[in-house]
Amino acid sequence: MPYQKGPGKTVVIALGGNALGNTPVEQLGLVQNTARHIVDMIEEGTNVVVSHGNGPQVGMINNAFAYASAHDGKTPDMPFPEAGAMSQGYIGYQLSQAILNDLRARDIKRSTACIVTQTVVDADDPAFEDPTKPVGAFMDEETAKAKAAEMGITVKEDAGRGWRQVVASPIPRRIVEFDAVRDLVEDGYVVVSTGGGGVPVFETKGGYVGTPAVIDKDRSSALMASELNADMLVILTAVEKVCVNFNTPEQEEISEMTAAQAREYIEQGQFAPGSMLPKVEACIDYVEKYPEGKALITSLECAAAGLRGETGTVIVA
Repeated sequence: MPYQKGPGKTVVIALGGNALGNTPVEQLGLVQNTARHIVDMIEEGTNVVVSHGNGPQVGMINNAFAYASAHDGKTPDMPFPEAGAMSQGYIGYQLSQAILNDLRARDIKRSTACIVTQTVVDADDPAFEDPTKPVGAFMDEETAKAKAAEMGITVKEDAGRGWRQVVASPIPRRIVEFDAVRDLVEDGYVVVSTGGGGVPVFETKGGYVGTPAVIDKDRSSALMASELNADMLVILTAVEKVCVNFNTPEQEEISEMTAAQAREYIEQGQFAPGSMLPKVEACIDYVEKYPEGKALITSLECAAAGLRGETGTVIVA
């Protein structure tokens, strides 16, 4: 019997990698709680695509291979794109399993699908000119430079603590597996995709080629949502609503703002880089590419209520 697409909204939900814990065991417990909130939405008829961050997880994989390679003489260094794909696989497995278990417990006739996703980036993206994001293990200068020559990676000294590989954070341009995600959503599946922003790839005459980089998962989620013509992009964070004048006596919660108002707040420096700023920027990207949609920033616990318009911060075109 085929699965049935839900009668409600189609939404892309972006989960933070830091919210998934620091070990696979810790993560498994956390995703079970996450799954319950996602299935609450599905039970109300919502069609869900789940994306997720992978910062702690891809770093753990990269560090483990680097340590093993340096100490046992048998384990090869793992290229960063492959480490990103590994993180997508095991995070996606745990999320898919937890959601599926909760669906079955509630006798909801839906299933899950996890897709390891590639994301096309431009080789001439300015981010590649000065990679700044450290990943993987610390090394001494001699080892770092030898690996750079051997593997074609970029290494830099990291705040007096040693040398590390550094990668760029380019803008996502296209999700290679988008058609598969769209078809699965239309067929009624709950899809986990675009983990960690997707494995960054260049599109060349000879095909797709992975590149060491980290794509912002909120921007990739915004791209997925706009291409999918999703009714909503939902970015989950630690707070119920976005605030201006945060952590001051003048702090104020924002229930709704236009893209233009959001840009004004950005110019005022209201949103912290590496925290709320990229989330707001991703929401602007989405609503400007798909003006019929709405973006929502809220906490996991408030997500279902946010979809009903009861809480959270909504950003519209």
